[in-house]
Amino acid sequence: MKLRTMVLSMALVFGMTTVAVAEDIGSVSTVFKMLGANDKIVIEAFDDPDIDGVTCYLSRAKKGGVSGTLGLAEDTSDASVDCVQIGPINIPARVKAGKEDGEAVFKKRTSLLFKTMQVVRFYDAKRNVLVYLSYSDRVVEGSPKNSISTVPVLPWGE
Repeated sequence: MKLRTMVLSMALVFGMTTVAVAEDIGSVSTVFKMLGANDKIVIEAFDDPDIDGVTCYLSRAKKGGVSGTLGLAEDTSDASVDCVQIGPINIPARVKAGKEDGEAVFKKRTSLLFKTMQVVRFYDAKRNVLVYLSYSDRVVEGSPKNSISTVPVLPWGE
């Protein structure tokens, strides 16, 4: 939690967009590798850095082997996201104003230099719903593989 607090503080001081830090939940092996780690599907969780009461779970492919273990392999663009309301939600005015291209809430490097897995948040004001999109991008060409999750903003507790 100290790292998350430090990242949030730096973002406020420098006016940067806040991006969440994920926690590892677990993984399953998909391909056995003789040397280095196996190829896996990893599950990570992160809280929306701007909206209390929302946690997202991301499952994504992670390359193993020697190159994957050393961080040199490029992970595939396969990922899925599911976000849930875990407490009261208060949407800041800045988020309600929204951006047409969404706001990044999570980024993870998935290759040595040019590829990232991202989760971007949109706000559907008409339906009072938060929409989270996961996708992969690359400097030259991204991937059309994507996943969405919606969180209707509902009253919480009493």
